[in-house]
Amino acid sequence: MLTIPKQGNAQIVIGTPNLGFSQACASESFNTYNLTFVFSPESGLQASNQFTVELSDADGDFSNATAIFTSAAGSVTTSPATLSFSFPETTAGENYRIRIKSSAPVATSTGSTPFAAYYKIQDEPFSINNLVSTGAFCSGGSYVLTIDNPGSGNNDSPLNYPSLTFNWFKETGPTTSVFVAEGETLSVSEPGTYFAETNYGTCTSDSFSNRVTISEVASGEADAGISSSLGNPFCPGDGLTTLSTISGSSYQWFKDGTAIPNATEQMYDTEESGTYAVQVDLGSCFAYGAIELVSELFDASIDVDEYNTISEEETLTINVSSTATNPSYEWYLNNNLISGAITETYETSQFGSYKVIVTENTGCVVSREFTFEIEEALDPFPEVDNIPNIVSPNGDGFNDTWIIPTKYVSGTNTEVTIMTNRGKIVLQTDNYLNNWPENDLGLTSINQVFYYVIKSGNETKKGSITVIR
Repeated sequence: MLTIPKQGNAQIVIGTPNLGFSQACASESFNTYNLTFVFSPESGLQASNQFTVELSDADGDFSNATAIFTSAAGSVTTSPATLSFSFPETTAGENYRIRIKSSAPVATSTGSTPFAAYYKIQDEPFSINNLVSTGAFCSGGSYVLTIDNPGSGNNDSPLNYPSLTFNWFKETGPTTSVFVAEGETLSVSEPGTYFAETNYGTCTSDSFSNRVTISEVASGEADAGISSSLGNPFCPGDGLTTLSTISGSSYQWFKDGTAIPNATEQMYDTEESGTYAVQVDLGSCFAYGAIELVSELFDASIDVDEYNTISEEETLTINVSSTATNPSYEWYLNNNLISGAITETYETSQFGSYKVIVTENTGCVVSREFTFEIEEALDPFPEVDNIPNIVSPNGDGFNDTWIIPTKYVSGTNTEVTIMTNRGKIVLQTDNYLNNWPENDLGLTSINQVFYYVIKSGNETKKGSITVIR
């Protein structure tokens, strides 16, 4: 018969953890905390032992404790021991506790002293009321303040983080305020200045809103504030700016005194400078607001027309003038970038469609574009063999005017007379420029017939001209 000796069950005692902090205000940039504890005897630890740091719920209850750190097997063998750990992103409360557990042998410490702990998942200013600094309600009514989501500009709305809660406050002095209510919105029925803060308890935080001053309108009209999401002045290179006003039941926006069609929402997007105004229906009273919106778009111009003509042997010089800071220039011919054309001046002899893009590269980075065309100039006195008897002034560039042989035009001492079929003279000149008809003849669906007489020295030419549509 073999006898197997019994192995004794080792036991250890773990002391209450000593925290290296009085409260924990964790964030993405800082989330490392330490605690120290003792255990005895050291010899009671088995080689596979692991120590675990457990976090209670916000009320200090360990019934559903969360393990926030576990040491590697056998890594902690001497007492006292120090462990480092991090708090979960959902941590938010004033009465957390921490305890230590071992796995081999199994033992549990008592809980630590209570402490406040918050993970500041959003820790920067946010906007309420679309950054409009005012609000108004009619007597007997109320005004609803709301945390913006997504808000204006680069606003990081705390509503994007479902675990967060919010506190609303009313100012009582330049540096004092009183708590009003909790929630994502606040219904205000008393005049005053209000703001919201993300609820991080006793932890300090930068997660707070702008201030909004609410007024009560007993009679008459209230002031409706207007804010610009890109500021004022604004940079159009950043896109459209959003104009926002106080909340009401209906809206109408105006620009330079004229109602903007279909602009009947609380917000209006624009990229243009001007005087913008809004009328807000608050129910039993109205509010009005205005803003002088200024765009930082620089001024610029070119010194050529939209359509230009030159002859084959000519060149055309184009100059750009601008108030842009540190400008750059790009020139294009028929949508192809012209290599080396990088200054405000460009000289060319080529026909085609051009554009120049001027970009301001300092401050408000924005561009302006100008387009123009260069065409070959038509010879006003082309050589023709015969005197034509048909003209079609329809602007198609062909046969638009009465073109006669060069021996009868300007400089040849030739008298040209054109008259209606009733004998009324419509043109009589000794300096004909191949430019008749210059004016609208009031053509109908019926073609008109005119008659001409050309006298050059002892030579006289007569005939008819049919003007067709």
